[in-house]
Amino acid sequence: MGLEIQSEDAIHGAPLILGLQPSALVDHVATVDSSLLSRIPGEAGGSFPVVAEELKFVLSEVNSHFDAFPEKGASLKTIAGGSVANTIRGLAAGFGITCGIIGACGDDEEGSLFVENMSSYNINLSRLRLKTGPTAQCVCLVDEFGNRTMRPCLSSAVKVQADDLTTSDLRGSRPELVSMVQWLVMRYGIFNIEVIQEAIRIAKQEGVLVSLDLASFEMVRKFRLPLLQLLESGGVDLCFANEDEAAELLSDEKADPESALEFLGKHSRWAVVTLGAKGCIAKQGNEVVRIPASGESKAVDATGAGDLFASGFLYGLVKGWTLEECCKTGACSGGSVIRSLGGEVSRENWQWMYKQMRIKGLPVPDHNNFVCDKS
Repeated sequence: MGLEIQSEDAIHGAPLILGLQPSALVDHVATVDSSLLSRIPGEAGGSFPVVAEELKFVLSEVNSHFDAFPEKGASLKTIAGGSVANTIRGLAAGFGITCGIIGACGDDEEGSLFVENMSSYNINLSRLRLKTGPTAQCVCLVDEFGNRTMRPCLSSAVKVQADDLTTSDLRGSRPELVSMVQWLVMRYGIFNIEVIQEAIRIAKQEGVLVSLDLASFEMVRKFRLPLLQLLESGGVDLCFANEDEAAELLSDEKADPESALEFLGKHSRWAVVTLGAKGCIAKQGNEVVRIPASGESKAVDATGAGDLFASGFLYGLVKGWTLEECCKTGACSGGSVIRSLGGEVSRENWQWMYKQMRIKGLPVPDHNNFVCDKS
C-alpha cells in the first residue's frame, strides 16, 4: 500500500523523549448516552482490551445507536490514538519537544492514518516498525458528563516484541546524538509486560529515565501483582496514576490518594496522583504538593486528560522546573484536551493552555513555529 517509515534522526535530530507504544493505535471516538453504554460488555468508565469480534460488536452497536437517533447528528471521529501517542503528540505540538515513538503499525488503512497524523507533528517515526497485519484500534465512548469508556482491540494487532528492541532504539542514529534521549514514556499493560520489562532494562543500561502510567483501574485490578513487581523492581523513575487506579493499586476502595501517593513515592523518584476536577497531588522525595485543576475548563471529553497532564509534567522536568511548576503545567495541558472530543488538542485549546500558563506565572513555550499553530 506504499506506506514507508524512514529514518528521521538526521533530519529532526534524536528525540529528547521517546514513547514506547508497542502497537500503533487508531481511536474511534463518539459521544453516546447511558442507554448505549449499558449494552457494551464490561464496566462503564474503564478501559479493558477486547478481541476483534467484540470490537466489531461495539462498533455495530454504536452505528445502530446513531441510526436510531439521527436527530442527534452523532458520528464516529477516527484519529491516531493511544495513551503514549497522546502524550508524545502533546509534547511535540504544544511544547515543541523533539519526540519519537517506538512501536509497530500494520500495513493497512489504520496504519497509514497513524503515520500520517504523527508525522504531521514532526514526531520521529524511525523506530516505528512496519509489519504485515492489522493496526490496533480502540473505541472511545464519551457520555454526557465527559467520562469515557474505552475498549481497545490489541490481541490481533501487530506489535513490537521484547526481542525486537535494541539499544539503538534508545540512541540517536548519529554518534554525536547518542546521549540525547532523556526519557522513555510507557503505559502499563499486561499484554505488553515482557516488552515493558525489556525496555526498562535497556533504558537503565543507557541512562534513560522511565515514566510509567498505570493505564486503567480495570487493568490494575485484574493484574495488580505483575504491576507491583514492576514498581518494586526500581526501574520506574516517574509514575502517574489517577485516583481510581490508585485505590486499586492498594486493593482498598477506601484507600485515599495520599496513601497511594506515599506508596508510589517509595518506588519512584517522582509520583503523581491526578484527581480530575480536584487537580493533583505529587511527591518527590520528602516534598509533597497539591495543585488545583486549571481554569474553568468544562469537560466535553475526558479522553487524554491524564495523557496530556503527563505531557506538561514531563515538559517541566525537562526544563528543570520545581515539582509545583511541573504540576501546574500538567494541570494546564490536561485541561486543554478535555475541552473538545478526542485526545488531539486543537490550536484554539493550545492557546487556552498558554493563557492559563501565563496566569499561573509559568514561562510559556516559544510556540510561534510549532505545528499546533498551523492554519
